[in-house]
Amino acid sequence: MAREFYRADRVADAMRRELAQLIQKEVRDPRLGMVNVNDVEVSRDLTVAKVYVTFVGEDDRAVINTSMEVLNKAAGFLRTQLARAIQIRTIPRLQFRYDETSVRGQELSALIDKAVKADREHHADDSSDAGEDKSAGADLDADGARRATTKDGGSQ
Repeated sequence: MAREFYRADRVADAMRRELAQLIQKEVRDPRLGMVNVNDVEVSRDLTVAKVYVTFVGEDDRAVINTSMEVLNKAAGFLRTQLARAIQIRTIPRLQFRYDETSVRGQELSALIDKAVKADREHHADDSSDAGEDKSAGADLDADGARRATTKDGGSQ
C-alpha cells in the first residue's frame, strides 16, 4: 500500500505552523506588519523550503518589498528557531516569497461582484421598460395577442 503523505509534506506542515508563530512572536522589526504564512513547499531532499506569505492590509508594493527583504534577512534566525522547535536532522534553507494568489482572488471577487451588480441594474431597467411596453400596447387585443394592422393603421 502506498504512503498517503510524503515526509516533505509533513515537514512543510510543521514548518508552516511554527513559522506563523515565530514570525509573530520573535521577529521584532517595525517595518514588518502582520504576516500570514499561506503555504510552505519543501523540496524532496529537505534542503530548501519556499515560504509563501501575505501581509494583512498591505497593497503598497514598496512596503511589501521592504517586508520581504526583512523576512529574507531574518531567514537564518528563523531557521535556528525552527531547529529548536522541530526535531529533524537538518532544517531546510528558508526562501520567503510573496503569495499573490489571495490578492488576485480578492481582485477577481471584486470584479465578479461589480458584474453581478451591473447585471442586476440592467435587468431592473429592462423590467421597468417592459412594464411601459405593456401599457402602451395599442395593437394588442383583449387576450394579449397582437392584432394585424393594415398599412393605413386600421385593424383587420
